[in-house]
Amino acid sequence: MIKKNFKTNKLSVAPMLDWTDRHCRYFYRIMSKQTVLYTEMVTTGAILFGKGDYLGFNNEEHPLVLQLGGSDPKALTECAKKAEQLGYDEININVGCPSDRVQNGRFGACLMAEPELVAECVLQMKTAVNIPITVKSRIGIDDLDSYEFLHTFTDVVSQAGCQHFIIHARKAWLTGLSPKQNRDVPPLDYARVYQIKQDFPHLEISINGGIKTFAEANKHLQHIDGVMIGREIYSSPYMLAEADQQIYQPVISSNQTIISRSEVVEQMSDYINAYVANGGRAWHILRHMLGLCNGLAGARQFRRYLSECASVEGADAKILHQAFSYVDLPE
Repeated sequence: MIKKNFKTNKLSVAPMLDWTDRHCRYFYRIMSKQTVLYTEMVTTGAILFGKGDYLGFNNEEHPLVLQLGGSDPKALTECAKKAEQLGYDEININVGCPSDRVQNGRFGACLMAEPELVAECVLQMKTAVNIPITVKSRIGIDDLDSYEFLHTFTDVVSQAGCQHFIIHARKAWLTGLSPKQNRDVPPLDYARVYQIKQDFPHLEISINGGIKTFAEANKHLQHIDGVMIGREIYSSPYMLAEADQQIYQPVISSNQTIISRSEVVEQMSDYINAYVANGGRAWHILRHMLGLCNGLAGARQFRRYLSECASVEGADAKILHQAFSYVDLPE
């Protein structure tokens, strides 16, 4: 498989467990050719010992980053080798997830307290592969939430060879808050991420957390190198149709035509039918498309029809077309 490295991380879609699977990513890639896509977090144990196709993806998804969950340098390195062989463009280590399951496995946000271990993981992985190794973290955890703590973490890990940090601009409470609460309750501190970029100008710094529009993203890009958006894109995916123009100008011509929702439906229809013909269920794909028509008259009927009919045995792309017929498209 041909590896397609990319040159910019100006915009990326966050890795979201149970959401950003290969079908979701294929859907997103139809709308934006430039936005960097991330897999769901995949644990090293699943890759090395599981029976599922945890590393599978569609060739069309590039540029594509594999996010790994783990803390054992040897296991992470073995997974990195597999990912490179398969053609992933980059590998990201999860140092930001606060769930109990992740903590019990000694990875995710709790690793921020062990920068030397994270550095060792980065070093061994970089020694073994030729694709970039990056880190996604929080600004802090529990009472380890000073700027000095984040500065030290960044310094130690960057000396091991990590050149790109994606920082969720909230700290994580490892006890007392659920993963869902950790996405909203701790206050955002964008200035702290900006300061990291100022103190480490040679590093690539991306920001994540609470960003809802490309106008907001472009304001952040005046201070840092990249913006990662998650839930907003998942709930209103058609915003990606404007990503290449809104974020990547002047690299992308302003004359480039924005793909219409109708064209998205047509392109996804072939993908759905091929998947169903191979034994898949249409709902596995269509569940990611529920928000395609948000903001339009008929969007509620669109969502309802997909929710009620897409999981029926034998459902295929006809379900999508029928749902789409309820939507009043702008002229």
